[in-house]
Amino acid sequence: MAFPSQDAATLLAPPPSAAPVAHEGAARAFWRVLTRFDSSKLSPYLALRNSIGVLLPLVAGFALDMPRGGVVVASGALNVAYSDGSDPYARRAKRMLSSSVLCALAVLLGALSGSHNAAAVIIATLWAFAAGMFVAAGTTAADLGVISLVTLLIYAAQPLTTHQALISSALALGGGLLQTALSVALWPMKRYEPVRRALATFLLELARAAGQPLSATSAPPATSHSAQAQETVSGLGSETDIEAVRYRALFSQTERIRLSLLMLSRLHLRMKRENLAHSGVQILGDYLKKAAQALQAIGNCLISGTPAEAGKEIVAACEAYTLLLRQETESMPPTFLAAVAKDARFQMDALNGQLRAALELAANATPTGQVEFAKQEAQQPWWLRFSGLMATLRANLNLQSSVFRHAVRLATMVALGNILERFFYWHRSYWLPMTIVLVLKPEFTTTFTRGLLRIGGTIVGLFLATALVRFLPETVTIHIALLFAFTLLLRWVGPANYGIFAVAISALVVFLIAITGVSPKEVIWARGINTAAGGALALLGYWIWPTWERTQVSERIAEMLDAYGEYFHSLAESYVRKEGGSTGELDRARLNARMARTNLEASINRLGAEPGTTAEQMSQLNALLASSHRFVHALMALDAGWLHTAAVPARTAFHRFAADVEKTLTLLAAALRGAHVQLSEFPDLREDHHVLVRSGDQKIERYALVNVEADRIVNSVNTLREQVMQHVHAERAARGDYSSS
Repeated sequence: MAFPSQDAATLLAPPPSAAPVAHEGAARAFWRVLTRFDSSKLSPYLALRNSIGVLLPLVAGFALDMPRGGVVVASGALNVAYSDGSDPYARRAKRMLSSSVLCALAVLLGALSGSHNAAAVIIATLWAFAAGMFVAAGTTAADLGVISLVTLLIYAAQPLTTHQALISSALALGGGLLQTALSVALWPMKRYEPVRRALATFLLELARAAGQPLSATSAPPATSHSAQAQETVSGLGSETDIEAVRYRALFSQTERIRLSLLMLSRLHLRMKRENLAHSGVQILGDYLKKAAQALQAIGNCLISGTPAEAGKEIVAACEAYTLLLRQETESMPPTFLAAVAKDARFQMDALNGQLRAALELAANATPTGQVEFAKQEAQQPWWLRFSGLMATLRANLNLQSSVFRHAVRLATMVALGNILERFFYWHRSYWLPMTIVLVLKPEFTTTFTRGLLRIGGTIVGLFLATALVRFLPETVTIHIALLFAFTLLLRWVGPANYGIFAVAISALVVFLIAITGVSPKEVIWARGINTAAGGALALLGYWIWPTWERTQVSERIAEMLDAYGEYFHSLAESYVRKEGGSTGELDRARLNARMARTNLEASINRLGAEPGTTAEQMSQLNALLASSHRFVHALMALDAGWLHTAAVPARTAFHRFAADVEKTLTLLAAALRGAHVQLSEFPDLREDHHVLVRSGDQKIERYALVNVEADRIVNSVNTLREQVMQHVHAERAARGDYSSS
């Protein structure tokens, strides 16, 4: 069937370009990435508290005449500083405590294994593989893996007795705990506040526009507010934590609400012109007022940070008006007014689903909602948790996983660097495998830019340290002041450009080691040579086994949709067969779906770092990913529901609904693989849901569960349909394929 919303999408879409924009060229794009300065990552308050956390142990160490102990505590604080952030206190503290414990364990194992070459190489290789696999769990886990691996390599280069290793581990743990205490105690920050404000403003403007009559000469409603919200949400970059995904999904739903409101306002105007006295005109007018109240409630929820208690009642009133319009117009003779009323019913059904989705997303974004969501997630079995670490790692333990391939590549190169360091021992050669860890990343551009910036930044940092050593007095006070300054530079400006990070960390390490009594001149040249060698090895490793994403991302999306389709099919079959628990087939489908999702997440992250990728492309892909997350959340809720609800016969309407969901996912995967799919080929999932809800006894627990999650499925799949087809059209335009689709 043809979708009425197509008109709205056409109205709001930008005019097509006469020709695709010329590509800026790989070399120029690579240079732009190399020199990029991301000012959004500047965080002076966070940098200041991290620098204080490093400074205090150094001062205490000298005051107690224990400079080496102070350095160990300061290094523990510095390592844990990379796990700091501006997210909610509980999550931040949990992450930093985990980092403290992991880095303390790395100190212990590194110090104990350092005098045994075979044990040191094996432990470092296994740790490197685990650090590579942590990429599947998100940026935070990946950073934690890298930091702990670097710590392990550093302490493996200076073997200690068991007593010394235990003391060093405890001191490093103390430094991490100090940094955690400072983070929780000082400067609370609201990381997503700008995004919340922009989305709230967008929703409140839509609420205002929904209550106003449509003017044919005015711009579409909330145009500037939409652009502002899109710009703010785009600032989330490649963040993949649940809050970032939630806000991207909320923006997508708000954009769809904007389209639906525009179409309903147009249809209301047409109905007025056709027959002002018809009851449907008044019903649709009242519906738009209720929709405005719902949007007002959602916007206020984001501003106040408290769930919209009246939101569900308002959406229920919207559904009642939709049913009333259906009853008033369903038996009308086939006239133009009847056709307009039918389109209005379709848009009202769609908008009801969008409002429910937006209300749920906004509620989960409040502090109360976040706590409740985390509680619900914790109650699920570990294999049914969307962000479950063990389930995610298990799903990626095969060569089809891009995460697994990165882990193998990292472990191989670290083992090679470690063997070279220990076989051809030269001064401070542990910097060779350490540089490999810091440079080698899953994506091409990050690896090569980090390699070049690491080598160049190290050289600049060493020259800077040499100059400071030569021209400044070699006093403890000067050294501590320089350490504070370089830590502040590292944590403040370093995240914005890796070259600045490399300059700051190189100079910082020189002065940190100098405090222990080692001459800076010895450190400078050894670090320069080993850094250059390690960087070259990391680049060689990626050159031998590269991964390019530009031509693979569409296939990755299609693979994810196929996997989600198989998961949904297994769930539906389980429901029809009245099975109440996991089966082998369902377990395999769940694992495949999780692996496909993490593959796509990794692919999008790598694509974002490749030359020529635009911010608009990344914004579209991240929005698509957020919609897919909402879909699989609904599937996992059904999966868990089979465990906790009594088995009942599947309704006839469910068979049609399930078949149409699978058909939609199949068509989208085919479109991504190059098939020319017409919009008229897609089934009407919203009508399927409407029929499903009207069938069966709503008091039966499993029927009620299916009705609720089916609504989320329809909303997310319809959103995915629009986003995937937009992506397909953009890909074809880039190739110069302007044939109809």
